Amino acid sequence: MEFEIKPRSKFSLGLKELWEYRELFYFFTWRDVKVKYKQTVLGFLWAILQPLFMTVIFTVFLGESISAKTHLPIPYPVFALSGMLLWGIFSSGMSNAANSMVNNANIIKKIYFPRLIIPISALLGALIDFFVAIPVFIITLFIYKVELNFSALLFLPVSVFITCLSAMGCGLLLAALNVKYRDVRYIIPFLVQGLLFITPVLFPSNISQNPIAQFFLQLNPLSGALELTRALFTGYTINMETVFLSMAVSVLLFITGVVYFRKTEGYFADLA
Repeated sequence: MEFEIKPRSKFSLGLKELWEYRELFYFFTWRDVKVKYKQTVLGFLWAILQPLFMTVIFTVFLGESISAKTHLPIPYPVFALSGMLLWGIFSSGMSNAANSMVNNANIIKKIYFPRLIIPISALLGALIDFFVAIPVFIITLFIYKVELNFSALLFLPVSVFITCLSAMGCGLLLAALNVKYRDVRYIIPFLVQGLLFITPVLFPSNISQNPIAQFFLQLNPLSGALELTRALFTGYTINMETVFLSMAVSVLLFITGVVYFRKTEGYFADLA
């Protein structure tokens, strides 16, 4: 007797089905976190050291020149660290999600459950690292005596949501492609590295006066999230055009990723 393992619907997010299997989110997320920090001396401290290291490097070598050229209203270390924390969600979430289906091939071949659970759990692991690093960011604010715009605190969860939406859209698309084309897993590190330098993470979006460069920076799905995060700092002016354009691209990426993933997931067990 043969059984065909397949999703109930190819063209929906399947929220009801995801809820039925909600216990698996905890299982996969916690397992990924334990595997990531297993046999490490510093453990969760790596979630703090990674963004902190990049912030220190750019502060020492480029911080002064970037601040002078763009007239930053806040100290550069605070500016850079705020960007690196969001970038950590995107880069880790996208990379982990992109490799998640191949890494879980043995499970996929044996039992059926909503395949979306695996890449979503990979993103949740990146969110845990973000929350671990938040206390260091708060300490940095106190060190540099940066005033916060408390009326803009609601922007922070929105910016995290946009970042997750972008990471999940890219991650789902790459995860589906990675199952069929194993070259993708080698492209991902180069993609992440390249995206860092065309995203206003360590520099403000007004660093270039070229209108074409400005337009492409606005289309970057993370630009809007970074703008909303930095609205927390008193004196920082939000570019709302960037926010809306960036949000639109994030939603488009997410829809594209979900649709392609759902259309191809029926073949994952055969190809993984």
